[in-house]
Amino acid sequence: MSGRAGGDFDYEANGQGYALQRRPDPRIAAFVHEALGAARSVLNVGAGAGSYEPLDRLVLAVEPSAAMRAQRPPHLAPAIRAVAEDLPCDDLSVDAAMALVTVHQWADLARGLSEMRRVARGPVVVLTFDGDALDRFWLADYVPELVAVERRRYPPIERIGALIGRRSVVRSVPIPVDCRDGFTEAFYARPEGLLDPAVRQAQSSWSFAEPGAEMRFVARLAEDLQSGAWDARHGALRRTPFFDGSLRLVIGYPE
Repeated sequence: MSGRAGGDFDYEANGQGYALQRRPDPRIAAFVHEALGAARSVLNVGAGAGSYEPLDRLVLAVEPSAAMRAQRPPHLAPAIRAVAEDLPCDDLSVDAAMALVTVHQWADLARGLSEMRRVARGPVVVLTFDGDALDRFWLADYVPELVAVERRRYPPIERIGALIGRRSVVRSVPIPVDCRDGFTEAFYARPEGLLDPAVRQAQSSWSFAEPGAEMRFVARLAEDLQSGAWDARHGALRRTPFFDGSLRLVIGYPE
């Protein structure tokens, strides 16, 4: 098993397919945008290619990776090169701040979230995964060592909430059966999708598995799909419109 810690995924070398594979899903976006409340100005920290940025508000995007900044579509404003731990913003300068599926990549979680709280007058919104719920997904049966690595990478939900506000709310975000965003749990009912190397390339978790684990997974899943073994165990998921997995929205308020 890899000994690397969260935060060292090389987006410059491996992030080229994110804009195509990690497209925003409108049902997940609705949760994020509702959490922003009436905010008219929003800071997006670890903005990547711009997924889930609202189009009806003023957005200031911060992203350290040049490869990810280059994938932002032309209708979005360019992102500023900066990191969460040192935001180029004055105190209380934006209505809200958001960080979407990025906090597990930060070098200093507490400092980054404290920076978001410093600059936001209103809610701080964090979309992340709950490490304690990762084994709800059938992938844990195939690559348990990958799930173990991921569990260590994701910060505890309670810690995130404590760092982003005097009051915080945690919401479970249901994952739709035809989810457009290509994170692993999005394929809970479409296992064939995880056989596509382009899909896995846009999922940073695979880079933290031990050598050979990914190919063993592909071989076993392909065999189980061909034989019907996967459907015998998990086929009911194909008819399940939403999956209650590990996706969480944590919202922190200053008061």
